[in-house]
Amino acid sequence: MLQRSHYRNCAKPGLATLGLAALLFSAAGNASAHSSSSAGSHAGIPIPEISHGEMAVIAGYRNRIIDLASQATDTNEPFRRVLNYAQIQYSYCFWGRMPGSVTDERSPFNECAHAYLAAAKAVLIAMRAMPQEAEAASAIIADADAEMVRRGLSLITCRYSGEAFNTADIVRPRWSEIPMHAASMASLSALVSILFGVYLAAKRLLRGQSSV
Repeated sequence: MLQRSHYRNCAKPGLATLGLAALLFSAAGNASAHSSSSAGSHAGIPIPEISHGEMAVIAGYRNRIIDLASQATDTNEPFRRVLNYAQIQYSYCFWGRMPGSVTDERSPFNECAHAYLAAAKAVLIAMRAMPQEAEAASAIIADADAEMVRRGLSLITCRYSGEAFNTADIVRPRWSEIPMHAASMASLSALVSILFGVYLAAKRLLRGQSSV
């Protein structure tokens, strides 16, 4: 749970079609290299796990957390590396735009969502100790605490709830599971259709210009 006792114990980018396509094809090419954080390199900075219930709430506060962290001045290298990881991991997870990536543990994007939200949570906790950011960070924590209680999410877990992460290990979507996940398959199929439509439109435009 996101209460203070728990901590003691333990920018919205646009989904540009062509940019997303480039990431899609690049990530697909690396699909065979995917590994979970528990099996990857641990040469970086460890990031504590986040529960399924916590991530459902943190996802709604992610932009506030990252905006605050990006403007922080009293930082150190570990903080900046975790923040950088949170942003990179977010892009690998298609900026949280895949349906069910946060709420559905069967989603091929759920583990990578755990990774970027765990990093966001770690950044938030760190800012409580920063003189200039402590007040704003505490306000976010208080809001998240209240929402967790209101929604009864503190005890909800999933298969990735006990998984810790590491800044040296990027968690990619589980591409091989996409065909078995209807929502992800439908979303990617729609993307391919859009790209194909853009391609045809551009081809017609170029053909029309060449004939003038």
